[in-house]
Amino acid sequence: MKQMVLVSGGAGYIGCHTTVELIAAGYDVVIADNLSNADMSGVEGVRQITGVDVPFVEVDCCDKQAFARLFEQYNFDSVIHFAAYKAVGESVVDPMKYYRNNLTSFMNVVELMREYGRHNIVFSSSATVYGEADELPVTELTPRKPATSSYGNTKQICEDILRDVATAYEGLRGISLRYFNPIGAHPSALIGELPRGVPQNLVPFITQTAAGVRECLSVFGDDYPTPDGSCLRDYIDVVDLAKAHVVAITRMVEGKNKQPYEVFNVGTGNGVSVLELLHGFERVNGVKVNHKIAPRRAGDVVAIWADTKLANEELGWRSERTLDETLRSAWEWEKHVRGIK
Repeated sequence: MKQMVLVSGGAGYIGCHTTVELIAAGYDVVIADNLSNADMSGVEGVRQITGVDVPFVEVDCCDKQAFARLFEQYNFDSVIHFAAYKAVGESVVDPMKYYRNNLTSFMNVVELMREYGRHNIVFSSSATVYGEADELPVTELTPRKPATSSYGNTKQICEDILRDVATAYEGLRGISLRYFNPIGAHPSALIGELPRGVPQNLVPFITQTAAGVRECLSVFGDDYPTPDGSCLRDYIDVVDLAKAHVVAITRMVEGKNKQPYEVFNVGTGNGVSVLELLHGFERVNGVKVNHKIAPRRAGDVVAIWADTKLANEELGWRSERTLDETLRSAWEWEKHVRGIK
């Protein structure tokens, strides 16, 4: 009998790609999403890529009573929890929106897993938990610094909750995947990153500017203590990231986890600046992106990239797609969405 996985927030960018990879690995999947920052086009793209009529339930994870009905209806044993607000800048301006949504939804998932006897959860964490790290690259043992945004703080708090409940409640296993900056799209160009409104992440703003949807890209700061003055990040291909979720679930399903709660970095191990990424996109796709230098943005750390040795050795996972391939896929997706030949 196939194992079933609930993917909460599964209509979103990373959720759709992870669903595709779960199905490719032989899992059944049910997607739950309230469509607050996504629409059904991603789910339809998943169905088209996989040839599977993946079940979809529109539900707000913050509504525990409604969410419980999904636990009653579907016999999944594992959960991958993506459902959360994720814009760093917005979280600084409106912190309560982030605390209420991100914490309530996560606590509901964990409480319902315990009530209904479900065992395995992968939590969508983030490199933001490290804050301004003293040493780079960061390892899983790098001390977490005070978060520079409310978004980052919700990730720290949810990690702590998962650690505590996995320790306290026998049979509950959890893995937090601390991933860095997911970018790119599926090679089919049928799913990709399509935020509602003005993009909060760099690459969709680049692609939308290249497509003429946005007038100009703002690069937030060129006076940081980095080689070209712009922030350094570890950009991970979304398909590679999706595969990390699959191996994490499989590790728990097969009982190979060494502790009830584990943490893994998911990145490439390479620091790339904002300006490097921008110019790389222009180079590989043969397009120009109108951009300007803007003041620094609240909540941004100067530089961060991953040490991925633990994930490489324990999960048997490593990033595979090159940055050029990833930037090319992002543009192919944008052209597909906009009908650009």
